[in-house]
Amino acid sequence: MRYAQGGGGCTDAERSTRELVRLDAVARFEAEQTTRAIATTLRVSERSVERWRRQWREGGAVGVASKGSPGRSWLSDEQIAKLARELERGPFAHGWADQRWTLARVKTLIGRMFHVSYTVEGTWRLLKRHGWSWQQPTRRAIERDNDAVDLWKKEVWPRVRPWRRPATHGSSSRTRPVSR
Repeated sequence: MRYAQGGGGCTDAERSTRELVRLDAVARFEAEQTTRAIATTLRVSERSVERWRRQWREGGAVGVASKGSPGRSWLSDEQIAKLARELERGPFAHGWADQRWTLARVKTLIGRMFHVSYTVEGTWRLLKRHGWSWQQPTRRAIERDNDAVDLWKKEVWPRVRPWRRPATHGSSSRTRPVSR
């Protein structure tokens, strides 16, 4: 096969290369070549050739042309710039108590600002496409009290930790006593 299954996530260059393959197939349709011969020559599946042939019959060469990126943004460049400015202001400025931007929060912010509904995954793709990346704090919170954490680990954790059976020799079955 010429290209991998799925085909999603193509760059513009890859999309135009694939379009050239389809247009080559159109020339072969006009020359009345068989589906199998076209598929073999172009190194694609017969099923793809059949689909292209149907699109060609219904819409001509325009029917097999690229439809563009399937992951287009619903937001304009101006809206993306405005979103970036609002994200820089931080979550606190938008009513969240802590300073973490989660995908769900960004999705909500986009909905509030632009009345556009993205999925969480779509929000991630939008942010990634515009240069935003996943971040993790490099330091612990200033408010952290290490003495209180150590005290909790020493006194509270042993009481709330789930009980575990001691590792001893015995039966492989947990329901029967050891065989003699």
